[in-house]
Amino acid sequence: MFYHIIKMKKLFAFLLFIVAAAAAAILYYSGSVTAAAQAQEKKSDYIKYVEFNVPYAALQKSLQIDISAHDQGKKQSWIELLTYLAAKYGGNFASYKSNDMDVLVSKLKTQSIADLSKDMKYYNYYYKAYSAVLGGLVGSYKVNGEEKYGLMGFSPIAKTFPYEDYDDFGASRTYGYKRQHLGHDMIAATGTPVIAVESGVVEALGWNQYGGWRIGIRSFDKQRYYYYAHLRQNRPYAQGLAVGQTVTAGDVIGYVGHTGYSTKENVNNIKVSHLHFGLQLIFDESQKEGTNEIWVDVYPLTMLLHKNQSEVNRDDSTKEYHSKNKVETNLTQ
Repeated sequence: MFYHIIKMKKLFAFLLFIVAAAAAAILYYSGSVTAAAQAQEKKSDYIKYVEFNVPYAALQKSLQIDISAHDQGKKQSWIELLTYLAAKYGGNFASYKSNDMDVLVSKLKTQSIADLSKDMKYYNYYYKAYSAVLGGLVGSYKVNGEEKYGLMGFSPIAKTFPYEDYDDFGASRTYGYKRQHLGHDMIAATGTPVIAVESGVVEALGWNQYGGWRIGIRSFDKQRYYYYAHLRQNRPYAQGLAVGQTVTAGDVIGYVGHTGYSTKENVNNIKVSHLHFGLQLIFDESQKEGTNEIWVDVYPLTMLLHKNQSEVNRDDSTKEYHSKNKVETNLTQ
């Protein structure tokens, strides 16, 4: 009898052990699954779509308000102004009225942007999106040692060189496969110097059958990838330009041409000489190449950047162009 009691106790203890182990396993694996799910959610928690349709008039006015406030020793972020209006309009700037910005600026004399936007559901989304598009284009910088504040991003076309904008973002293209045109075309003569819009690092250089000779430059904050394509046959790039090299806003990086639309290198298969200028936003490295790329319409932005064109000089011995002024920004790699 005593033997059977001991045996039952051992069996009971063993069953308790099995139950405890099973419970621990359930907690462990459910915790692991939860942690994995949370990690996956966090990994995918980045912006996947941006439509930037801010008109030139709004860009220009917000910029002037920002500069004017700075000159008065105050701070008025042009990105915050545009973000507030985007949240107000639901992202559709077809509703833009200049007076709406005046009213906003008036309110900001007594209230903060945080107070005004606290009930706007998508304010944070638009702020992240617009900061990605416009970051690095306005701030403090030096030209030949002289301190300045304002537009420090440059037009992609050098000063005094004529060009025409061709507003064709989203237009159909059929070479290779049917697709949308995801850039802005700037019609200019072959050999026209191409300028780095913003300081950054050269990430791509060489031949692409669609863009011909092209350059890809990444901003230091890694959110903007500037794409310059259809560069000149034979001598497309500024002398010495290389992948991994740091370039400064205003530098000459290449020359307009009409290369591309060929698997064979150095072919002029584009009918009209022009610069294809594109801007890709990258919130996660998985967006760099593939089906989830984000390209935005930069036409209104190029109109604004026209106000800041880089002056260049030609070196007759090398036939190369170089920036006339030494530009220094506080942006670093």
